[in-house]
Amino acid sequence: MAKSHPVDTHVGLRLRQRRSLLGMSQERLGTAVGLTFQQIQKYERGSNRIGASRLFEFSKVLDVPVSYFFDEMPSNALAGRPMAGRGKKGFGEAATPFEQEKDPLIKRETLELVRAYYKIREPRVRKRLFEMVKAVGAASHAEVLGGRKGRLN
Repeated sequence: MAKSHPVDTHVGLRLRQRRSLLGMSQERLGTAVGLTFQQIQKYERGSNRIGASRLFEFSKVLDVPVSYFFDEMPSNALAGRPMAGRGKKGFGEAATPFEQEKDPLIKRETLELVRAYYKIREPRVRKRLFEMVKAVGAASHAEVLGGRKGRLN
C-alpha cells in the first residue's frame, strides 16, 4: 500500500480539525459536498488526495479560506521529495512526517474545551476565563522551566 504524501496528510488533518471544531459529523460534511462519509474518512486520513475544486467546496462548507488547509504545515512536509529545478537530490530519510500525537490541537480534549468556551455567551466572562487560563499556563510553564534550571546548577 502506498504511503500518503505528507501534504495530503496535513490537509486531511486540517479538514478533520475544522469539521470536529464545528461539531459536524463526517456524514453531514459528506452530504454537504455530495460524498459518502467513507470518502470523507479517506480524505481526512490523507489516503485520498483532495483536488482543488473539492478543497474549494470544503472551504465554503466549513467557512474557512482554502489557505486554512495549508496553515501550520510543518517545514518538513516536502522534505525528501525532489522538486523541479532543484537539481538531482535524493529522497531524504531523516525527515519525519507529522508528529500528530504531540499536537494538542488534534486532541478531543482541546476541541471539547474550545466548544465549551464558545458556549459562554457573556463576552466579558469568556475574556476573563481566557486570561485566567493563559496565566495558569504561563505559571505552570515558568515552574517547569524553573525546575529545569535548578537541576542544571
